[in-house]
Amino acid sequence: MNVWIAIGLTAVGCYAVKLAGLLVPAGALERPVVRKLSALLPVALLAALTAQQTFSTGHELVLDARAAGLAAAGVALLLRAPFLLVVGAAVAVTAAVRALGG
Repeated sequence: MNVWIAIGLTAVGCYAVKLAGLLVPAGALERPVVRKLSALLPVALLAALTAQQTFSTGHELVLDARAAGLAAAGVALLLRAPFLLVVGAAVAVTAAVRALGG
């Protein structure tokens, strides 16, 4: 039964967050600082999530095949490769490093 209570509270919380976003006055969203922050915040959150998923396992910092894949994706991005090629390069390098015992 505790699982259903957690699911119910999560659903209510998600609804409350959505409702709070809809109740923000339009004038508050027109400010230049808010516009700039709303443009940069998703990029910062995605970068933080990528770093956390790449360089940690539980409570430890690690440097393994995932880091090599991320580096390959970074190089592909610097070379202005298409998105699918960036992902493919990251997957191929990660798999190669793991296959070689990394």
